[in-house]
Amino acid sequence: MSNEVLWAILIFGAGILAVIFALSMARYVLSRDTGTPEMKAVADTIYEGAIAYLNRQYTTIASIAVITAIIIGAIIALVGSETMDLPGPQAAIMTAIAFLAGALASGVSGYIAMLVAVKSNVRTAAAARRSLGDALLVSLRGGAAGAFFIIALSIMGVAAIFYAYNGFNQPERAPFLIVGFGFGASFVALFAQLGGGIYTKAADVGADLVGKVEAGIPEDDPRNPAVIADLVGDNVGDCAGRGADLFESTAAENIGAMILGVSIFLATGRDNPGFIFLSLVLGAMGLIASMIGVLSVRPSANADPMGALNRGFAVTAVLSIIGLFIATLWVLDGNWWLFGCGLVGIITSILFLLMTQYYTSEKYRPVRTIAEASKTGPATNIISGIAIGFENTALPAIVISLAIGTAYFFGTRTGFSDNSFVNGVYGTAVATMGMLMTVAYVLAMDIFGPITDNAGGVVEMSNQPEEVRERTDALDAVGNTTKALTKGYAIGSAALAAFLLFSAYLSDARLEAVNLARVPVFIGGFLGGMLVFLFSSLAIRAVGRAAGDMIEEVRRQFRSEPGIMQGTVRPNYAKAVDISTRAALREMVLPGILAVGMPVVVGLILRAEAVAALLMVGTMTGILVALVLNNGGGAWDNAKKLIESGQLLDEEGKPIGKGTATHAAAVVGDTVGDPFKDTAGPSLHVLIKLLSTVTLVLAPLFIR
Repeated sequence: MSNEVLWAILIFGAGILAVIFALSMARYVLSRDTGTPEMKAVADTIYEGAIAYLNRQYTTIASIAVITAIIIGAIIALVGSETMDLPGPQAAIMTAIAFLAGALASGVSGYIAMLVAVKSNVRTAAAARRSLGDALLVSLRGGAAGAFFIIALSIMGVAAIFYAYNGFNQPERAPFLIVGFGFGASFVALFAQLGGGIYTKAADVGADLVGKVEAGIPEDDPRNPAVIADLVGDNVGDCAGRGADLFESTAAENIGAMILGVSIFLATGRDNPGFIFLSLVLGAMGLIASMIGVLSVRPSANADPMGALNRGFAVTAVLSIIGLFIATLWVLDGNWWLFGCGLVGIITSILFLLMTQYYTSEKYRPVRTIAEASKTGPATNIISGIAIGFENTALPAIVISLAIGTAYFFGTRTGFSDNSFVNGVYGTAVATMGMLMTVAYVLAMDIFGPITDNAGGVVEMSNQPEEVRERTDALDAVGNTTKALTKGYAIGSAALAAFLLFSAYLSDARLEAVNLARVPVFIGGFLGGMLVFLFSSLAIRAVGRAAGDMIEEVRRQFRSEPGIMQGTVRPNYAKAVDISTRAALREMVLPGILAVGMPVVVGLILRAEAVAALLMVGTMTGILVALVLNNGGGAWDNAKKLIESGQLLDEEGKPIGKGTATHAAAVVGDTVGDPFKDTAGPSLHVLIKLLSTVTLVLAPLFIR
């Protein structure tokens, strides 16, 4: 049996095993009790709202995706593609099919992530009535059920379309044909992340400003008309949106690594197709390591939640290193330099999680600094938060630079071909895939966040005892950190992949270098940097407009129905849900069209080299801005939670808690940070990869 067949067995075997594992996790969660009838009633309302929104969102996205697939096919049919080595019409049909397959798989990923989460929240809340450790186990396994299905679908999806496009017999051509799969995944992920982010933050901002600050009622209080929309938003943004995000990250970066593998494969005389298959083999090894990592989390009744999750990640990372060693030994004859490249990626993932945890956890200086600044009002809170956001770009930028430089150097030492640049770039590709080996475990931690957030809402709205709310609050604080960790992880992998995908574009566009001294090229780069800021502005303004509508609705209900505040009249939750839904679907279109349209316009007018500059400068700018938005917003959020937990003391040593001017200032800061960390920031992760995939697919158009 040939190595190629064995690799295929491993890739699909690990994928199928991960699906079975996901089903077993879902079965475990669904077998748990759903608590009191009041708890189940709240959870059912959240479920109905989330499903209704996703149905409307994906109907809108599907119509846009079909139109885009037709346009892409028409362009490729007209201009052809030298890299695909096929007649224009045939290449057009195959690329359009790959685009629609990627779009469909990305949409399914979002659905799966959200479905499991909305079924896990009430069971986590019920488990919190028994112990903190039990609730932690239910919520993590609920997150794992969605995460492993998504990552398995991504790896098997890329592999399946690769083999369907004759990857066995012509492995050097297939990766260029399946770029459309990555483009389709990125396309849907962008709209899903944007729509979900706008939805959740419109509700969250309205609920916080009117409920907490103006009315003085607790978070998730059933008297707040926006509270159900807020809880629904946690799922459609942090679960569906992030699930689609990491699905497309894994798919796009696998495809980029395979394209670079083609260069080495051809340069070495077509002797070893393992250069093309290595990324998929590493993904399969990472799935196995992540499954064991999740099963290793066995918390005691009063365990430290973050400590338990960190131990599970440590197990996953160690097993990933072992899997990396086996893969490089088996696929590429144990090249130690290449093993070093993958090790750089795994170490980078660990460093990104540690850096993000430092800047967003309430245990450390940045969050405590913002909390202290809240004592003197909202202005100083916001000034401090912005400063922390800017500061936090330094360490990640240094780590990314060291990682790319080290992986490139190790790659040049492999000696696979006579072209040291190609060898070096392939080294960065292996580092990227090494970083993504732990992606299933990290995504499980991310989905854990909205599950625990919703569990707290279920507990609050069903009037459970205070000790139960304290347990869900402890999990929610950790969930805020794990959501921030996933964003940091996603932007770190995007940063490593940036060089990989940029190099793949240069190969596809037949460019050897990019000369920024040329005026058209400089203009392309300048527009790429501008695109990041304009895109972020549109996303944040969309939240502002939608939140304004939500605030007016909540105020209107409080004024017109005095019985709401007295607890004798049920608020009109459906009206608030409808406001968020309509706003999200309306506002997500313009930023999405801008992201897809800008590289096309630049390519048509200024040509391929200018597009390369747009891609390069836009990617670097996007990484830095995303770091500011993600971690700055996360720090604001946990500064508020630190104050609410009573950890901040006044001059007399007494706790400063809810209902104080300091808390009100922190709520304002958190509200400013909400669209940063949950709308614009995560959407920039997708924008970075979308720029790469759209330019790869349309490179023939820009050349001619």
